[in-house]
Amino acid sequence: MNDAENSTTSTKTYDGFTDEERGAMKERAKELKGSTGRGSRGPKVDGESEVLQKIAEMPEADRAIAERLHAIIKTSAPELSPKTWYGMPAYAKDGKVVCFFQSSSKFKTRYATFGFNDSANLDDGTIWPTAFALTKLTAADEERISALVKKAVS
Repeated sequence: MNDAENSTTSTKTYDGFTDEERGAMKERAKELKGSTGRGSRGPKVDGESEVLQKIAEMPEADRAIAERLHAIIKTSAPELSPKTWYGMPAYAKDGKVVCFFQSSSKFKTRYATFGFNDSANLDDGTIWPTAFALTKLTAADEERISALVKKAVS
């Protein structure tokens, strides 16, 4: 059987994006629409309120982590502005997302993720981590995250 025949008889199908991925894209589109003023004519909700609302909607385990992260980030880097990004809590500097929290329930993964975008100043040689799996936060974890956030905005 040649490659062309094999690809047409494969039992695997590709359905495109998952429901969760499509939902995140819709949330991002709403965020962009709201930031350009083309959205509803009502009063804009500030980023802090949107982030706190998203955190409140999370399952308990992720909500506890997200609440601690929010407090750590606000204390460690007050120059970062809370906002939602693809429906996730995120923190931006000069309009660019520096770091974000992805609940494990967001894409039905086994752990939550705290990540940094390329605008974060974390470069360390030729390789460095940009995302961390989180299952809970210890005092040592909180100190490490605080240091990373401070470095990211330096």
